[in-house]
Amino acid sequence: MKHFSIRALLAAATMLTASMARAETLTLSTPDPDNSEITVAANKFAELVSAKTNGEVTIKVFPNGTLYGGDPSGAVKQLAGGSLDMLLLATSLYANFNPKFSAISIPYLFDDESQLRDYLAGEPGQELIADLATIGIKGINLWPRPFRQMTNSKHPIEKPEDLSGLKFRVPNNPLWVEFFKKMGAAPTPMAFAEVYNALQLKVVDGQENPINVPLSAKFYEVQKYASITNHMGDGWVLGINPAKFDGLSDAHKKALEEAAEEAEAWKVENDAATAETTIAELEKQGMAVNRLTPEQQKAFVAISKELYPVFAGLVKDQAFFDKTIASVGKN
Repeated sequence: MKHFSIRALLAAATMLTASMARAETLTLSTPDPDNSEITVAANKFAELVSAKTNGEVTIKVFPNGTLYGGDPSGAVKQLAGGSLDMLLLATSLYANFNPKFSAISIPYLFDDESQLRDYLAGEPGQELIADLATIGIKGINLWPRPFRQMTNSKHPIEKPEDLSGLKFRVPNNPLWVEFFKKMGAAPTPMAFAEVYNALQLKVVDGQENPINVPLSAKFYEVQKYASITNHMGDGWVLGINPAKFDGLSDAHKKALEEAAEEAEAWKVENDAATAETTIAELEKQGMAVNRLTPEQQKAFVAISKELYPVFAGLVKDQAFFDKTIASVGKN
């Protein structure tokens, strides 16, 4: 029978206590289902954090807005207040707290996803991350979303006039309202959690989102037409409560930041790899899919440019608007 000295037992207890003290569990909320692009990426981020910290930091992902009752504005407040640890939420929704975030979604601002990524990682994106501190949130990273597409129950969208009279669900963001109103639609701001029922009950005729959303949210059950319009860019804010972040060791803070960068790159590859299979699956489920030609797209681009003075007013920071336009050569 082995005998242990008091000193050895105390040393073992100290090591165990230190190990337990290092262990951290953080919750991470996403607004969309398990199979959505953002929740899949959130789980990848959690996997990377675990690997980089040797299991000392666990990220538990909660999809569908379950931890904040599906209320995105409430989620931002909960994150700042500390009742949420971490949150992935669209940049367009942060515009309710800081109008500068609307700049990302100026229609047809970005020619491709590479431009969007450069913008988010560059000076404008870093300014937006820094601004999160003014609403009590620590920004870790900005991730791109796939470009947004339109679905509806009436007919294909091939020209702006095809939107005339359509009741269209849009996020609670005035930039969307102005753009769709200019095309003759009746834009209806609505929380995402309400969209399926609104489409099913014909309260609205259509909606717009990245193409993975009609699949993950099963909009194909209540929508007939999907039009690949690529009309807007958008991003995701990966945010954390500042007190939670400050409570981490320097090594764990670094691990979260590195994992966020790697997850962003992984997400971009995964989004690209699944885009065509998503469209094929929507067609299999009975949706008719059309793609705007470059010529057709020009009519939508022209409407967006007409609205630049309006968009600048909505961003509420002329210098930032100008910097945004100049960063992509659209001035």
